Amino acid sequence: MRHLAHLADYCSITNMHTKNLAIVWAPNLLRSKQIESACFSGTAAFMEVRIQSVVVEFILNHVDVLFSSKLSSVIRDGAGVCS
Repeated sequence: MRHLAHLADYCSITNMHTKNLAIVWAPNLLRSKQIESACFSGTAAFMEVRIQSVVVEFILNHVDVLFSSKLSSVIRDGAGVCS
């Protein structure tokens, strides 16, 4: 994810900003067995991919926070967990 976020830093040259990267990479990063099944309609598959791309775009836009060592230690230590 950090690599893709780094690529987005060069969007003025490549025109691959986070939204474009998310559209291209979301189906691979968040693969859905439902979409791959034959019973999924075209419209439903499109909506699923759209949701995937929004999630990946969010992650790319917040990669420094989501993958920071500080957040990792908070999660590992269980801080903020309700009892």
